[in-house]
Amino acid sequence: MKEAGVIAKGDHPGRSRDIRVSFGSDHMKVWTVLTILTAGLAAGLAAGPPAGAAELQGRPEQGGLVLGLTHPGGEVSLDGRPVPVGADGHFLLGFSRDAADTATLVADGERRVLTVARRDWPVQRIDGLPPAKVTPDPAELARIRAENQLIADRRAAVGPRPLYLSGVDNPADGVISGVFGSQRVLNGEPRAPHSGTDIAAPAGAPVRAIADGTVSLVRADLFFTGRTVMIDHGLGLQSVYAHLSRHDVAEGQAVRRGQVIGAVGASGRATGPHLHWGASWLDVRLDPESVRAALAAAPRHQ
Repeated sequence: MKEAGVIAKGDHPGRSRDIRVSFGSDHMKVWTVLTILTAGLAAGLAAGPPAGAAELQGRPEQGGLVLGLTHPGGEVSLDGRPVPVGADGHFLLGFSRDAADTATLVADGERRVLTVARRDWPVQRIDGLPPAKVTPDPAELARIRAENQLIADRRAAVGPRPLYLSGVDNPADGVISGVFGSQRVLNGEPRAPHSGTDIAAPAGAPVRAIADGTVSLVRADLFFTGRTVMIDHGLGLQSVYAHLSRHDVAEGQAVRRGQVIGAVGASGRATGPHLHWGASWLDVRLDPESVRAALAAAPRHQ
């Protein structure tokens, strides 16, 4: 074989294009056209963005999470809100359950409008709850406000490293019994949409951290969620594990993906043993299953 074609200098690995490759011999020359396909944005996130652009991985959708990469020291905003950017250029974008149809991303001075896919949300009815848990009295309302402020303060503390690139694990084994975004009607009264995913499992079953992180909150008896653990995965992403029967970690503790952090229970406002797990980006509640899918598709940090 006398010659073989190569990718011409200047070809960009982030696009699909035709490359002509030639193979020759003394008797014949066969020309073959190969279509070179990229491995997708995951490879782009691993290698870094091209000059003057930010790379995005994932589908902007209501309740969804998108991973991004810009240059170290880059500045990013979403709809005018500053976005935390890691020292290596990693960042995240989160979209609420009721996000608008479009969002404006500005990264290093480059402006682009993102189309946010809409989703349909189911209605879930739960009856038989104690009336006091559905309509709290004034003292309980004051407690709830204080607990909400505590959680908001912990979410506002943004970890500087993208620990979420450790890979992702299932938080518990079981059957999904409640989904994010569903409009809950408790004892016939409409309530706020469900902010997480419920996994029905036996009491005492292990609960695992979905990714590497630092424990940002541990409480034994929050009004709604009972025994609760929160983990900071970096750059605004946090996960929460609620209704636990026990916890095996402490605030400030580093945890690894798949590490057991507690056990399934029925503490707080719960009708039976299950894990409620949730995810948030800054103060934006996210669909945990969308988050898990986004993290599963991301390249891992070694």
